[in-house]
Amino acid sequence: MIRARDIVKQYRDGDGTEVRVLDGLSLDVADGDFVAVVGPSGSGKSTLLHLLGGLDVHYQGDVEVAGVKLSGLKDKELARFRNQHVGFVFQSFHLIPNLSAVENVLMPSHFGAASPEARKRAESLLDRVGLLAKKDRAPVRLSGGERQRVAIARALFTGPRLLLCDEPTGNLDAATGAGVITLFEELNREGITLLAVTHEDRMSSAARRVLRLKEGRLVEETRPALAGGVS
Repeated sequence: MIRARDIVKQYRDGDGTEVRVLDGLSLDVADGDFVAVVGPSGSGKSTLLHLLGGLDVHYQGDVEVAGVKLSGLKDKELARFRNQHVGFVFQSFHLIPNLSAVENVLMPSHFGAASPEARKRAESLLDRVGLLAKKDRAPVRLSGGERQRVAIARALFTGPRLLLCDEPTGNLDAATGAGVITLFEELNREGITLLAVTHEDRMSSAARRVLRLKEGRLVEETRPALAGGVS
């Protein structure tokens, strides 16, 4: 699903000093895997996620996701890639406040996936995450966990094979976060590949593999599933 080789991402700070966010990083993620990426703040976790999702094209190296080589793609091609292959889930949900839950789930249909069945699909996905009864509520009338479930339903709207998640339980309490993690486990068992950046043990312990970054490099890989995690 993901193949990245010799990725270097750098910028210059206010003093003109060159800072390497990713320093020659390479990784592979198999189709159907569930991978957590951990490490201290500033280790390059979110930057890596953005590169793999085609949100950042300013890097050196090669990235291939779902059989698509991202290097050199133009903006429209990257947008098509994201719409067809990748769903994003963020810590702060990124829901549009003046739209209902079902309207938020429908948002990807405005970027090339519209069909006569779009609303039916959006409602089906809300049912999948347990929120069909609240489909007409605005985000302000939903709890944090419910908002994240709406965001997950939206991420699934175009039928992606890959979910990229940036601290998806970071704004949730323990019980609510556990429910979201259970949903991720169910989606993974259904064949969706997940790669989640996280600071939380409860999220990384659910993954099949845990990759630890430090100073832009992959320094460790563990497999918690062998000790009783997701099978």
